[in-house]
Amino acid sequence: MSFFDGFPVMEADTLTALKKAIDGGFRAFTREFGATVEDFFLPLRSFLIFVERLLVTTPWPVVLLVIAGLVYLASRSPRLVAGAVVALMAIGYFGMWEDTMRTLAMIVVATLMSVAIGIPLGILMAWSARARAVLLPVLDVMQTMPSFVYLIPVVMLLGIGKVPGLIAVVIYAAPPIIRLTNLGIRLVDKDVLEAADAFGASACQKLGKVQLPLALPTIMAGINQTIMAALSMVVVASMIGVQGLGQPVLKAIANQYFTLGVFNGFAIVGIAIIFDRTSQAFGRRLQKHREAEHA
Repeated sequence: MSFFDGFPVMEADTLTALKKAIDGGFRAFTREFGATVEDFFLPLRSFLIFVERLLVTTPWPVVLLVIAGLVYLASRSPRLVAGAVVALMAIGYFGMWEDTMRTLAMIVVATLMSVAIGIPLGILMAWSARARAVLLPVLDVMQTMPSFVYLIPVVMLLGIGKVPGLIAVVIYAAPPIIRLTNLGIRLVDKDVLEAADAFGASACQKLGKVQLPLALPTIMAGINQTIMAALSMVVVASMIGVQGLGQPVLKAIANQYFTLGVFNGFAIVGIAIIFDRTSQAFGRRLQKHREAEHA
């Protein structure tokens, strides 16, 4: 006896008709509003192209010095700076510099977008139980849905290119910063909030001067996870025309070029390690600074 015996089951013809109706409706929507959606994302495309050209056309010693300076400012670790410089020089030596800069541009823009979207949504979730109840299932779907599925509606709406890949990366990478912003704000000590209320602080003043500063280490952990998620989407995004380190990996898979795939894979790993160690070091510095203030 089947578990489903006695339960009404949708007939195959009805299910097929429903699927066709949904697919047809979405195709009609893309034909009607696809151009409008593309126009809406034109500023984002221009910004991504600007960042990519800036990184690709700037002489590599300048890029190397800027990245080394940013790593040092964030971590104050000469060892980490040396590691980042060695990794980037190895990437350049093996002829992967331009692809790496294109990937770096994608990650920078995707991270900025994720932070711009994620922090306000995280604040909203921390303030509103109703918003939290609505957004949590959405975040669960965004994090568990296979990343290839994101490409279907995005490509149908926007075609092949940089912006569809960027949107797919943001969808996959945004949930960690949203979740951890929400968590960081909700974990702020209630005694501190009561003290702010006693001094007559408004909701905006409490957020800007109390909650966000105290939640900053947790938010930085969310940014770290967002960067890692964005990097993990590099190869998937290359399937819809995003240039960078993902395309040589796809070429290596299609043509069975072992060394090409391994070298570009190690380049992605190198960038991931630089981002990960730098953001973690910055988060630890923020944590120590906060503890020193409260000591």
